[in-house]
Amino acid sequence: MSKTIDFIFDFASPNAYLVHKVLPALLARTSATVRYIPCLLGGIFKATNNKAPFVQFGEIPSKLAYERLEVQRFIATHAIAKFRMNPHFPINTIIIMRGAIVAQQDGVLDRYIEAILTEMWEEGANLGDADIVAAALMKHGFDGPAMIARTQDQAVKDALVANTEAAVARGAFGIPTFFVGDEMFFGKERLGQVEAALLAA
Repeated sequence: MSKTIDFIFDFASPNAYLVHKVLPALLARTSATVRYIPCLLGGIFKATNNKAPFVQFGEIPSKLAYERLEVQRFIATHAIAKFRMNPHFPINTIIIMRGAIVAQQDGVLDRYIEAILTEMWEEGANLGDADIVAAALMKHGFDGPAMIARTQDQAVKDALVANTEAAVARGAFGIPTFFVGDEMFFGKERLGQVEAALLAA
C-alpha cells in the first residue's frame, strides 16, 4: 500500500476542517504524506443520491443531536480550540473550490487551504460571495481578484468536475473521504483505520 493519503476534500464540510487539524500528527506518526484532492461535495451528493446530514436526518432530532455531540467530543479529544460553526452554513463552495484548483496550478494549494479553512470555520466568513472571497484571500497574501477571475477559466471548471467524477468513480459518496492505496475510508471517525492502514503499508 501507498504511504500517501488521498483526501477527497471540500471546504463545505466542517468535518474536513476538523480532519485537517488532526492530520499533521497522524502523518508524523506514520511517516506518510497527504494529497488534498479538491472536489465539489454538491456534485458528489448529486451523483450518488446522497444528502447532507442536516437534510437526511432533518426529521430525526435525536440523530442530529448525536451528530453535534460527536463533533464536540472530537473537538475536545483533539483540543481544537478555534472551530466555530459558520453562521452562513450551508455555503455554496463552487467559487472557493475552483479557487483551490487555481491555487493547485500555482503550487500554493497548502497555503490556500489553510487560509480558506481559517476564514470558513474560524472567522465565519460568507465564502459563497466572490467579493468576500477576494477580500479574504487578499488578507492572507494572495491576489484575490486575480484568483477569482481565474475561477471562470474553462480549464479550471473542467478540472474540478474531473476530480469530482473521479472521486465518485472510486466510490466516494461524501466528505471527508480518504484513500490509502485502493482502500476507502469515510468520515473523521475512521482516522484510526486510516492510520492502521498506513502503518501496515
